[in-house]
Amino acid sequence: MKKIIPVLIAIVLIIVVAVAGFGAKLLNKYSYSKERADLTEYFGIMDSDDVAVILQDEQIEEYAKLWDGVCYFDLATVHKYFNDRFYEDKKEGLLLYTLPDAVVSTLIGSTSVSVGGDGSNRDYVIARYEGETLYIAADFVKEYTNFSYDLYTEPNRMQVYTQWNERQTATIAKDTQVRYQGGIKSDILTDVSKGDKVVVLEQMETWTKVKTQDAFIGYVENKRLDELTTETPVPVTDYAEPVYESNTRDYKINLAWHAVSGVAGNDTFDALMENTKSINVISPTWFALSDNQGNFTSFASQDYVDKAHNMGLEVWGLVDNFTHEDVNVYEVLAGTSTRTYLIDGLVNAALEYNLDGINIDFENIGLDAGEPFIQFIRELSIPCREHGIVLSVDNYVPMAHTDYYDREEQGVVADYVIIMGYDEHYKGSQEAGSVASIDFVEQGIANTVAQVPAHKVINAIPFYTRIWETKGTTVDSQAVGMEMAQQYIEEHGITTRWDETTCQNYGEYQSGDSYYQIWLEDADSIRVKLNIMEKYEIAGVAEWKLGFETASIWDVIAEYVNQ
Repeated sequence: MKKIIPVLIAIVLIIVVAVAGFGAKLLNKYSYSKERADLTEYFGIMDSDDVAVILQDEQIEEYAKLWDGVCYFDLATVHKYFNDRFYEDKKEGLLLYTLPDAVVSTLIGSTSVSVGGDGSNRDYVIARYEGETLYIAADFVKEYTNFSYDLYTEPNRMQVYTQWNERQTATIAKDTQVRYQGGIKSDILTDVSKGDKVVVLEQMETWTKVKTQDAFIGYVENKRLDELTTETPVPVTDYAEPVYESNTRDYKINLAWHAVSGVAGNDTFDALMENTKSINVISPTWFALSDNQGNFTSFASQDYVDKAHNMGLEVWGLVDNFTHEDVNVYEVLAGTSTRTYLIDGLVNAALEYNLDGINIDFENIGLDAGEPFIQFIRELSIPCREHGIVLSVDNYVPMAHTDYYDREEQGVVADYVIIMGYDEHYKGSQEAGSVASIDFVEQGIANTVAQVPAHKVINAIPFYTRIWETKGTTVDSQAVGMEMAQQYIEEHGITTRWDETTCQNYGEYQSGDSYYQIWLEDADSIRVKLNIMEKYEIAGVAEWKLGFETASIWDVIAEYVNQ
């Protein structure tokens, strides 16, 4: 018996150890982890002044900054998520914001701000540089933007809302933890107490993805949630979107551009208008930027304006940036002083000559001048709005590489956005083709009305075509008016046929080593274009240029205008 007892004890001990080991494994398998996540790593915070940004229900890749207790966004973040109307004048160290009736201006690094000349102060630095990056105080952005935010620390993070859509919420039924992932072994992000409310983001079989009231996004067991309900958050009520009132007409616009290359060019007005019909706006090419200080040359004539007004025409003086080759648009528009000087000069000229409108025709501006150009249009719209001057802006047919012209913003602050619906193929093109095929024209209109209200869109049609010569690998062309194109067809005995692809009469012939082609702009092609314009219910038509047309074309245009 004495020999058996030690053996039994050993067996019992082995069993106890085995049971304990098995129990430990079970306990380890089914017990909740008490490990806590590194929250700095979780939010991706690299520097002590970084602030993670949770926009709606997701953390964005950009970070705010917390300096002296004030939260700041960099300008790119402001433009991307909040408001792209803030403008940085790097030349003069200013931050600007354009309202319908005034420009808001602050010197970067200061606490003072001017609104149309009236000054006030904030108890924080409004905008500041960190290296070459401009940061703007979130509270200042909020003065001109519809959003709300709450700032939390340890670690630094902020909850931002720009929309207040219906959402699902739940109440925590028992004290528990929000974990990094669904599973009891996942690290703990934060604790939540019974009665706390969370936003339900995604429900799964046993876990639910939630967002806490202090902006932690993680997972809670379904059994810990109660009172699932749908609610609509209370939106921001201390902000009103500014209204940029427009000076549009309640009838179709028919604008003809009159190319005036000198003071004597004004004298051609009577002859050019003799056979026209239905024109209600004449736009003489009177003004041209002449230097980088904001000066411009002028061929404006009071007699011309008076004569046009007596004929029932409005006069929208055109200003271009390409007549004088040495002008650098960026240099003119990027600095507030030169931009303001130009605006004052244009508005004063409009008032002096009693012009009804200003037509901006700035072409081939580079990407660097995109934002200054839009700021120029914003600021010019203020005195135009004040004095009842129609502001129209000429644009290329929308292409991806011209997005920086920001037609959407033009459509907000300007009265009319004019599509230059031609030059599909131009002098310098590598292949011969139509100046304005129907697909090119329609796509231009469709893309523009997707960004600009249709009642503000005018499509310009060409009164010219190109005679193309292809010789070997060399392609060249010359632009001619409608009458000269018809004469060319007759003189060379060219037989034309209707081309369904371009919706134009097309002709060709071979002479020696040269192959000639022409896609005609005539009554047939113009009628199809006008039908497309009627389809999209846009504001009207413009023509480049007066004097290139045949008299009969006005009957076709008049039919469209009077529909």
